[in-house]
Amino acid sequence: MKKLLLSTWCLLPFGLGAYHYGPGLVRMKLDASAAALAEAEESAARASDLAGDAAAAEWLLAVANFDEALAKLPAGRDAERQRIVLERAKAKLLCSQLPEANGELTALLAELCESEGVEPGFLADVRRTQANSEYYMTWLMRLEGAPREEWEPRIENARQNYKLLAEQPGLAEAEQKSLAEDLESTVRLARMDLDELQGLPLPSQ
Repeated sequence: MKKLLLSTWCLLPFGLGAYHYGPGLVRMKLDASAAALAEAEESAARASDLAGDAAAAEWLLAVANFDEALAKLPAGRDAERQRIVLERAKAKLLCSQLPEANGELTALLAELCESEGVEPGFLADVRRTQANSEYYMTWLMRLEGAPREEWEPRIENARQNYKLLAEQPGLAEAEQKSLAEDLESTVRLARMDLDELQGLPLPSQ
């Protein structure tokens, strides 16, 4: 019995080390990522109640915390990573980081479309957010004088995604109406004269 206890005691450090550098390390990373994510969500909640520079500062803080949450997330946690990427992109849309958000959303949507078992509600959220970013990108590109062959594919992509979302079965009436309005907005933006567009305020994101 004494030999057994002595052997167990001698092996204990190895067992603790294996846990620390195995499941224990993963757990620590998950906890650190979750803490950063919680801070990001708190910043986003505060930003929603503010306006102007104060709101922008909170959105920037949220983006930084989402970055930290992603950096600390263990490898192989694709579902968690994808959800954080989406929320970070939404924050970027609200703090003057539209091109970065658009690129990230386009890559995320492509990834999800090639994956199996994606939760439909999450896919729809990504698709709509990406369509929104394409709409705003088109608006800005047109104001900057970009040629039609550069901005037209973007607004057409937004139109197709809004149409796809609007055709989903089982949508609530309010959601159906909202998507129909988004779809109509893409058509108007594509057909609008530049002089008319220049006379309008930038749409709120």
